[in-house]
Amino acid sequence: MSDELQDSEEPRDAVGVSEASTAEELVDSVAADQSPSVDAAESATVDTSAGTDSATEDVQKDDTGDADALEEDALEEVEPLELDLETEEEEDDDLKKQWYILKVQVNREDSIRQALQRRFLRDGLERFFGEIVVPTEDVAEFTKAGKRRIVKRKLYPGYIMVQMAINDDTWFVVRETPGIGDFTGSAGRPTPMESADVDRILKAGKPEEESGDAAVRTAIPFAANDQIRVKEGNFQNFEGTVETIDEAKGHVTVLFSIFGRPTPVELPHWQIEKMD
Repeated sequence: MSDELQDSEEPRDAVGVSEASTAEELVDSVAADQSPSVDAAESATVDTSAGTDSATEDVQKDDTGDADALEEDALEEVEPLELDLETEEEEDDDLKKQWYILKVQVNREDSIRQALQRRFLRDGLERFFGEIVVPTEDVAEFTKAGKRRIVKRKLYPGYIMVQMAINDDTWFVVRETPGIGDFTGSAGRPTPMESADVDRILKAGKPEEESGDAAVRTAIPFAANDQIRVKEGNFQNFEGTVETIDEAKGHVTVLFSIFGRPTPVELPHWQIEKMD
């Protein structure tokens, strides 16, 4: 019995060994079979990742291309800014003020100046007008008592100066103001004044403060060769001829015939009068 048992156990051991070796082989074969699958899976993963990156890049490129296309379309849609230079030049010409001389009624210069100001303010045309000036100068006069006083005397009676831009509206306002005759100029066209003349006239009406009375000349209503009579003083009732005039002092040099000889005598101009 023991021998039979041993004989029966030996094949079992052989079978067990064979089965064990067969199991190992199976495991190895399975591992070998699975290894390509794992490699394939990893490769597939890498391929998927690469595909995703490629797709992302393609999307980014598409987005960039779309943005560039939109920007180009926007630039094409924006129209260039065109400045209406002609309109601006016309507006500048309309507002360009120059000095002109107007003929007006004599002894009404101040009232006509005020009437013209009221009219263009009423019509809302003040942007086309500047100053309106009655040309005057400061002169010194002497009273009969010999006192010196400063007065304003009109340089050009019957004329006023106006700074304005000429257009249809301003032309109408000026021409329709009572007392105004016409612009000075040639061929019926207003002629602007020269800058030098404007400066000289305006300066005459506004003497420099620091010069004081020294810049003011004396108004003497006589001229050379006028026949005069002395109305007061040491030579009262003497008749003579005006030789020279000193406006700074207000004196006049008169030639009298004394003992048959012409004798110059300097007199204050308020002591003499013109002969009729």
